[in-house]
Amino acid sequence: MKSLKLLTICFLITAYSFANVSASDKDALIALYNSTNGAQWNSSWDLNTPVDKWYGVKIENNRVVEVNLQFNNLNGKLPQEIGNLTSLKVLNLGFNKLKGNIPTSLKKLKALTALELFMNGFEGDIPSELGELKNLESLKLYSNKLTGEIPSSLMGLTNLKELLMGSNFLTGSIPTEIYALSKLQKLSLMDNKMDGEIPVEIAQLKDLEELLLSTNQFSGDLPKEFMNLTKLNTMMVSDNNLNQEYISVSGKNPPSLMQLELQNSTATMDIEKE
Repeated sequence: MKSLKLLTICFLITAYSFANVSASDKDALIALYNSTNGAQWNSSWDLNTPVDKWYGVKIENNRVVEVNLQFNNLNGKLPQEIGNLTSLKVLNLGFNKLKGNIPTSLKKLKALTALELFMNGFEGDIPSELGELKNLESLKLYSNKLTGEIPSSLMGLTNLKELLMGSNFLTGSIPTEIYALSKLQKLSLMDNKMDGEIPVEIAQLKDLEELLLSTNQFSGDLPKEFMNLTKLNTMMVSDNNLNQEYISVSGKNPPSLMQLELQNSTATMDIEKE
């Protein structure tokens, strides 16, 4: 009888210790661990301890709301199970060695406000399904090996403040529907293979502070309507096929657009920084 009571107590203690997260969330995290060589992470997880003790994991109301594993030597592919973390608000896997395609299952993360997969080796097209993440405020996909065009569905992410997709192999033009991103503060498409004219619709982004379009194949003229972007303090459009060459500007009080025209200028390119 005492043995039965002791066994029952041990079971309850064990159950309680793992009751701080849903089973589906825990399974998704374990799938992430297994598919990215978790044993070799810089800060690994002890899968025998409660999930709230796992490095980079934040839990609220028994659900995982944040996974922050940047600079942690994740090596492998992002599993489809990541989409089961349906209460996730922040996913930051920057500065790792992730590869393969960005999983389409991310579309299930409806609460997500920040998706940060920069400085990895992701390949293939940007999934159009990311356009279903209507609460997204920050989308950072820069410095990967992504190809194809920018999905028009991303122009429906009207809460976006940061859209950073530089240093990939993206092609095609900037969607004219970009005017819908009315809260956008930072836009970077630098160091890709994009072409076409720079759309005048960007001038409708009144909160825009940074515009980085250098090192592409954009053509035509820089829209003079950009003079109306009063919050713009950093603009880089050099190293394209524009009719005029422009210096790159960065600072609190940048010169006006008309002063930026400079034939045969040499621009200094900054690296995107966190």
